[in-house]
Amino acid sequence: MTTAHIGKPANRVDGRAKVTGEAKYAAEYNVPNLAHGWVVSSAVARGRIVEIDATEALRLPGVLQVFTHKNRPRLPVSDESYRDDIAPPGSPFRPLYDDKIQFSAQPIALVVADSLELARYASTLVRIEYERRPHATDLNEERGRAYQPRPRKGIPPAPEARGDVEKALSEATVRVEAEYIVPIEHHNPMEMFATTVVRDETGGLTVFDKTQGVQNVQKYLCNVFECSPDDLRVLSPFVGGAFGSGLRPQYQVFLAVMAARELKRSVRVVMTRQQMFSFAHRPATWQRVALGAASDGRLQAIVHEAIGETSRFEDYSEPVVHWSGQLYRCDNTKYSHKVAGLDLYSPSDMRAPGATWGIYALECALDELAAAAGIDPVELRMKNYTDRDQNQNKPFSSKELRECYQQGAERFGWARRDPRPRSMREGNALIGWGMSSGIWDATQLKAGAKAVLSADGKLTVSSATSDIGTGTYTIMSQIAAETLGLPVENVTFRLGDSSLSKSPVEGGSWTASTVGSAVRAVCEKIRENLFQLARKIDHSPLAGVQFSQVSFSDGQISSIVDPSRAVSLTEAMRRAGIGAIEEEAFAGPSLKQGQYARATHSAVFAEVKVDEDLGTIRVSRVVSAIAGGRILNPKTARNQIIGGVVMGIGMALEEESVLDHAFGRFMNHNLAEYHVPVNADVGEIDVIFVEEHDDIVNPLGVKGLGEIGIVGPAAAIANAIFHATGKRIRDLPITLDKLL
Repeated sequence: MTTAHIGKPANRVDGRAKVTGEAKYAAEYNVPNLAHGWVVSSAVARGRIVEIDATEALRLPGVLQVFTHKNRPRLPVSDESYRDDIAPPGSPFRPLYDDKIQFSAQPIALVVADSLELARYASTLVRIEYERRPHATDLNEERGRAYQPRPRKGIPPAPEARGDVEKALSEATVRVEAEYIVPIEHHNPMEMFATTVVRDETGGLTVFDKTQGVQNVQKYLCNVFECSPDDLRVLSPFVGGAFGSGLRPQYQVFLAVMAARELKRSVRVVMTRQQMFSFAHRPATWQRVALGAASDGRLQAIVHEAIGETSRFEDYSEPVVHWSGQLYRCDNTKYSHKVAGLDLYSPSDMRAPGATWGIYALECALDELAAAAGIDPVELRMKNYTDRDQNQNKPFSSKELRECYQQGAERFGWARRDPRPRSMREGNALIGWGMSSGIWDATQLKAGAKAVLSADGKLTVSSATSDIGTGTYTIMSQIAAETLGLPVENVTFRLGDSSLSKSPVEGGSWTASTVGSAVRAVCEKIRENLFQLARKIDHSPLAGVQFSQVSFSDGQISSIVDPSRAVSLTEAMRRAGIGAIEEEAFAGPSLKQGQYARATHSAVFAEVKVDEDLGTIRVSRVVSAIAGGRILNPKTARNQIIGGVVMGIGMALEEESVLDHAFGRFMNHNLAEYHVPVNADVGEIDVIFVEEHDDIVNPLGVKGLGEIGIVGPAAAIANAIFHATGKRIRDLPITLDKLL
């Protein structure tokens, strides 16, 4: 039996529960006497409700209530009561607060009935009269009104300018300047947002919610409804995808809890797929990139400007232009990031927020520069390589991007690339090869974990984090098993419960480093307890041995020098008469980390085949080389990168939330018309994990992989399409009509 778990491929410990249906999601709990809520959505994008009449709906037997702004319970006045941990600056949206309409499909009523079918039918009987007001939903038309957003917690402002960029640009031998347009995207996880609120006989509420942060949702609900955390518990043990849409509490959780409190019974509210387009989304963004270089390709000037959309009520912003100052060495730079207010719901973080769009524009511009200078795209990036984050003027804690370029290019066969556009063919298909760099922050936050080791050698570890499909259950079990020398099957990891040890929302690729470090810390405390118990045994084999001189493996504490001197974990506890050891520990970033920039890096190589006559595009293969520190589980890690690449294919070729600006409404608000890649769209994806050691980034040396996989593929594909066709398409998605 091996207990060396970290770095070994392991099946998901929650896999069986998911494939057998044992795993329950927010809308799947069987609750007696459950009422069902159906959300009524606004038909206008801006205005006010003149009249809302629920008389016909309330006449139906079994309809319990129709909640509107007229009969809602008393709610707090201050913005602070509605602000969650992830909220951007501004005034958070308040469901059913007043008669104002701020965006199309805004929730304006909740019909609650004894059955879902009845609630849905009754919702069609609610009569609403609107006063329409002019709205604006076109970013292109509102760019002239863009402004500097208020600072957002955790998001640094655009980097300060360096050098004299205008002079450097004017003197550069090779120059490129272009605008890049990227659309709104919606997260569209498989599981729709849903909340089941179970009310007990004392009035206490258990809230089963689709969320990436149970404690964030609990805090929000307790603030809004002015109740104690002891009376409201939030659970989310399984999440059917989120990609960032679950970072903030969404309006169905507010509506479900409000209804349960008012009606004094259990209530469930589930959004429809169409309503999933009424809130979180990746913002439409306009970018301008100007690059100047010497004849040998060395960068002399970088200008990167961005304008993203936000709502009228919050200043959502994300780090779009920052990456240009981190990836490449350049003495003369200028950056700008502004936002323009639209009559839409606030955008939200979506997998690698800011980096996906920012890297797309930057890496396409670099490809244009490489073509203009007659330099190989990989060589151009190597020439401008930097070991320092120039935004902060700090060295990277580790950076194996050179190895990513080298290994990725070799695996892909990049040396066989003919640089001339339209020069590579296969029958009627034009073949294109393109590449891109990628970067994402490697962050550690503070988190806690609790562990209980019982005398039978079974360990339960817990933290209030989430698992949105990334494999958190599995890697935390591996870390715990490795630290205490137990088989993984002896470890149970609990998460998604607001009553557990404090943890931040799961996002930003920080969970492995943040919660993983806490899990290791609490298991180390149990190790120390066990060692002391083992030494106290009469005539202990470990008498005189120091803690630094033992190892934990195969369920035993053994002397490193003489492995025959050993005590089993169960024997140490039995001889001490202890039934269980329980500990809690917290871990957070060190002071040393602040001296370094910390990031994951990637090099992505893509091959496309473009039908010369029809303009259809197929991504036939992708190689993604990742420098992500220590890889905890190569199997789940590879799964994350493949998922990111598939989403990158969607970004490049398919995904676009289309607004009818006349109505201010998303028109393709379903999975029939909002296209995402399916199996037939995805070719071969090869993932390389470049060896990278980092003892600064966190005690485990891990960097997190949830985001880095999606940073780069869209640019690599766009660059490959240019190589195949000679046509440079700068607005995503690249569809056949843009090529023909």
